[in-house]
Amino acid sequence: MISVILPTLNAARMLPRALSPLVEGVAHGIVRQVIVSDGGSRDETLEIADAAGCDMVTGEAGRTAQMRAGVTLAKAPWLLFLPATTALAPGWPNEVERFLTHPNARERAAVFKLVFAGDGRGADLAWARFRTRWLKLPYAAQGLLISRALYDVIGGYGDDIARRIGGRRLHALEAEAVTQREAVRESSGV
Repeated sequence: MISVILPTLNAARMLPRALSPLVEGVAHGIVRQVIVSDGGSRDETLEIADAAGCDMVTGEAGRTAQMRAGVTLAKAPWLLFLPATTALAPGWPNEVERFLTHPNARERAAVFKLVFAGDGRGADLAWARFRTRWLKLPYAAQGLLISRALYDVIGGYGDDIARRIGGRRLHALEAEAVTQREAVRESSGV
């Protein structure tokens, strides 16, 4: 059902944390494939991805280029873009299944609720939630679940993908995406 695409660059330290919760999605039968799109790692990132059974593609570094490269390997009708700095909280497949069974799901996209590892609160988190709920401009750290059909209609991945999806088609899931505060500061958006 879902092809998960993780862009990586020297992510050996973080990748196991991002991959581990995806096992729950495999057990639920909703994760069909995990793709690591690497931008030239010089650490053990590719060895870890290979040991975990991920499909892999390497190419130009940069989120947009890596996401687009990952999509070229995707076999499922749904795409989940997820940074290697983010781990989905337990129970996430149930929330995703509810979203996927909505009658108009293929015409919408979804992001996870942002949570910071460790401290959990603060101005950065409040701002991130405001951006998601009211401005409809989530951070990349929140992940993005989108049907391949909608992805193709809007012209693929780019820095402005949330704007092209449009606020009316962007759904905020209750399932949490746990990330480091620094990961949000370094990313502009989905």
